[in-house]
Formats: sequence, structure tokens, C-alpha cells
Amino acid sequence: MGKKPAFEDVKVNTKVLLASLWTAVTLCYLYGDYFELYVPAKVEGLVSGENLLDSPVKLFAATVALAIPALMVFLSIHLKPSINRILNIVTGLFFTIVMVLIAFTSIAPWRAFYLFLAITESVLTALIVWYAVTWPRTAKE
Repeated sequence: MGKKPAFEDVKVNTKVLLASLWTAVTLCYLYGDYFELYVPAKVEGLVSGENLLDSPVKLFAATVALAIPALMVFLSIHLKPSINRILNIVTGLFFTIVMVLIAFTSIAPWRAFYLFLAITESVLTALIVWYAVTWPRTAKE
């Protein structure tokens, strides 16, 4: 029997790579918020209004903060590389720092899922920063 041919390995464009990482981050955020509904007393707090987002301003601020990663999926594909790179570095660093802080405050039995997701999200956003920092340059002719 002859040797099987190797699988094709195509280099992924940096824009597509960044967009896919932001997509994964966004999905982790969604899963975290969904699974948090299973934490005892969470739903009661949502119904009674006794929760972290207990005012229109806080709810709007959280909405803006969580819209950013979703928008970064689109922006990572459509912005010019020079702007794209800076925006991915800045937003990636911001969300990495936020998620590391959340990880440290999520050490509890009922929050183990959140700790896992916060660490996962931190790794993903750190990768975003890494790929943006190391964005390949074109060769000058």
C-alpha cells in the first residue's frame, strides 16, 4: 500500500482568523449568560429586579459592552488592515483584562462553568491580540 497523500492545509487570512475568534468569544458570552440562568436564585433576581443590571443605564452599558465582540466579527472582515489591527489589539486587550478579572471573581461551586468560560474567553481574546500584533506585512516591491 502506498503512502496516503497529505491533507490540504490552506493558510487562513488574518481577517478571517480574527473574525472566527471573535465569533467564538461571542458564543462563549452567550453560553455563559444562558447557563447562568440555572444558578439558584438567578431567575428570581431577574423577576424581582434585584440583580447586577438593575437600572436602565446599567442594562444599556452591558448591551454596548457585549455588542462590541459581535461587531468585531464584522469589522475584522471589512476594515482596512491598519485600522483593523489597532482595533483588534485594543478591544482584545480590554476584553482579556475584563475576563481575567471575572475569572478571579467566579471561583465558587455554582460559578465553575463561568470560571471555565472566562478562562476560555481570556485565551481567545489573548489570541486575537497576538494575531493582530503579528499581522503579516506585504513584501515591498
